[in-house]
This record gives sequence, C-alpha cells and structure tokens, in this order.
Amino acid sequence: MVALVDCNNFYASCERVFNPSLNGRPVVVLSNNDGCVIARSSEAKKAGVEMGVPAFKAAELFKRHNVAVYSANFALYGDMSRRVMSVLSGFTPNQEVYSIDECFLDLSGIQDDMRVYGLKMKEKVWKWTGIPVGIGIAPTKALAKIANRIAKKYPSQTGGCHVIDSEEKRLKALKWLPVEDIWGVGRRSAMKLNAAGITKAIEFVQMPESWVRKNMTVTGVNLQRELKGIPSIDLVDLEKAKSFSVTRSFEKEYDTWDEVRERLVTFVSLAAVKLRAQHSLCRRLQVFLQTNFYKDSEEPVARSVEVRLPFPTSSTLEIVDFALAALKQIYEPFRHYKRAGVTLYDFIDTQNCQPALFPEMNSDPRHGRLMDAVDRINHRTKGGVRLASMDARTFKMHRNHLSKEFTTNINDILEVKCD
Repeated sequence: MVALVDCNNFYASCERVFNPSLNGRPVVVLSNNDGCVIARSSEAKKAGVEMGVPAFKAAELFKRHNVAVYSANFALYGDMSRRVMSVLSGFTPNQEVYSIDECFLDLSGIQDDMRVYGLKMKEKVWKWTGIPVGIGIAPTKALAKIANRIAKKYPSQTGGCHVIDSEEKRLKALKWLPVEDIWGVGRRSAMKLNAAGITKAIEFVQMPESWVRKNMTVTGVNLQRELKGIPSIDLVDLEKAKSFSVTRSFEKEYDTWDEVRERLVTFVSLAAVKLRAQHSLCRRLQVFLQTNFYKDSEEPVARSVEVRLPFPTSSTLEIVDFALAALKQIYEPFRHYKRAGVTLYDFIDTQNCQPALFPEMNSDPRHGRLMDAVDRINHRTKGGVRLASMDARTFKMHRNHLSKEFTTNINDILEVKCD
C-alpha cells in the first residue's frame, strides 16, 4: 500500500501555527512583490477569493471579509515542510517528497490497520508541527492521490484519512472523479479524453490500452494501469537538481546598468549556494532580462543569452564574471527593466570533475576553500559575507505583509512568559 500525505492549505496553515488568532479567519498569501494570491485558507475560498487574482483587485473583497493578508514567507514554509517530512519519515523507511507540502510513503510490510495507521500519522504531524494534513492510502500512487482527494473533500466522513482497500471502493472512487482531476492528466490530455466522450476516471480505465498509448504515450498507459490497481509508477528517491534558477521581479523599474548588475550578482550568488550544497559544478548558464510587459508607454522587451563556461565551477566569483559578461550582451541603455534572472545547469558532481591539462582551463582551486568558508559563515550569520557589488538586501521586493521567520531566525523565536 502507498500513502499520500498532503498538508491542508499549507502556506496559510504555517501562518496559523504561530498566530492562533487566525483560526477561523480567512487567510491569503501573496506572491513575490505582493502581486497576486498564491494560497488561500478554506475560509478565504468560501469568501470568493480566487487563486491568482491580483491583490489590488481583491483589496475590497479582503476588507469586506476581514481577510488576513500575508506576503510569502518561504523561509518559514520551507522549514515547516522539512519538519513535517521529518515526522512522516518515522513511519516508513521509503519516502518520496513530492512537493513542499506533500509526500508519498511506501507502507509495504506494515501490518497495522491502514486507516488506524493513517490517523496516527495525521495526529503526530498535528501534535509535532501544528500542520493539518489529509491522507489517502491505496495500492498505487494514482489511487492514493484519489483517496487523498476524497479524504480532504469529505473530512467529516473520513476523519481526514481515506483508504481504498477493496474493489468496491476503487470503482466507487473512479466513478466519482472527473477525468480532468486524475493525477498526471494535463489540460491537453483532458481535452482529448473529453472529445472522445470520456468524462469520468472509470471511463478512462475502460478505454483500450492501444488508444491510450497512441494518444497519451506510455505515461498514460502507466497511469491507466495504476488506476486499475496495478503498481506502475515507483516511488523515487530524491535526486540532485538538474538546474537552479533564481528569478525576481524588481520592486521598481531599473534603468541603469549598476542597478541591474547588482540584482544579477545577487541572483547568481543565491543560485551558487544551492549548487555547492549538492556538491555540483555547472557548465552552462542562462541570463534573462525583461522590461515591464504591462507598461503601455514602452514596447515590451525580453532577451536572454546562454553561455557555455570554459570549465565546470561552483565558485560564486567565477560564475558572476561569466553571468555579467552574458548580461552585457543583452542589456540596452535607456530601457526600464522590471525582471531578471539566472539559471545554472548542465551539472556534474564535484568528485567526478576531471581537471584539464592546462591550469587556465580549470577553476581556481583556491575558490573551493574560499567558498566553503563563506558558506559556513553565512550559515551561522545570515548574509554575513557577500560580494562587495551586492546590496545588503537579498530580496528587493515589496513584502509589506511579511510574518517573522519564527523557526529559522533566533531573533524571531516566540517567547512564552510564565507568571
């Protein structure tokens, strides 16, 4: 059996853990620069707040329903996710962290009653982290997804945990689920299925495998088998990332080289830290730059350039040099830039890097020790060491509703006074 554990309204739930007065009140979380709604509590959904709506357009709705508005606090959400996943890892040795707020658990060999075991997981996560979760348990990952959907859709009947452990339950779930809500069925596949008269998951399962293979490739075939109760999609171990991107919209329009350069240097520095954390070196990078696409008075411009590095490296100093050389190719004076970013990719493991014959064709060996020292210092003192060309503020964006970093910043830890 496989369990899918999914945190309920995760971002909003994280805010509530450290501010219980938000319980029962509509809560929304905004994207970078407080642009649009990216997360909603159940109360906010009932109040009519739509996903993706720009914050300024929903301002009146927020006021009318006393909605608590928060800027995205990814430091808090990331740490709370780590805590939830850590608790769940104690229930099985095989865990696949699928996203920041959900994971699959392999329950093979567990002799307990599955529903009782699921409720134990739910209770422990709640007690140890304060995050509510929904749990679906079934013979396959795709069916576990459906079971989880049922658990969250009908909490009073399921207690937040639903198990598909019989043919009757499997068929009932498939008859209930619209085909477009099947895990792994994208918009195009859903359109093909609807055009063929398929509207429910049960009808998809009954389709000839040859049709599915032709129209949805082997991925669709595996999904169909999963819905039949035949395990066809394995749990996967966490693999190293194949790329790291850091992109941001600016807090205002930038029209000078120095402003744009400083932002790019900061973005490269953030990406390079991630690169070193997984002991990788990059061999290629891409830089992009764009103006404000919503400004009528200026023609929108978006340009990018890819660079193959002369040698693999994870040194912030070296990658910054290559990135700035790339930026010079696409930067145009007298334009008003609103967004930029960098992507590092084409990785190799540090231990697998073969040095070139000539020294000038290798990364400076001194940089490795330097970067290790910088990373250790910055781990202890956030932002303690940075390039001189960087601003003290890592993120220059509007975050006017930002909560504290309760679990990662010693100055933000809650204090409890006992008289």
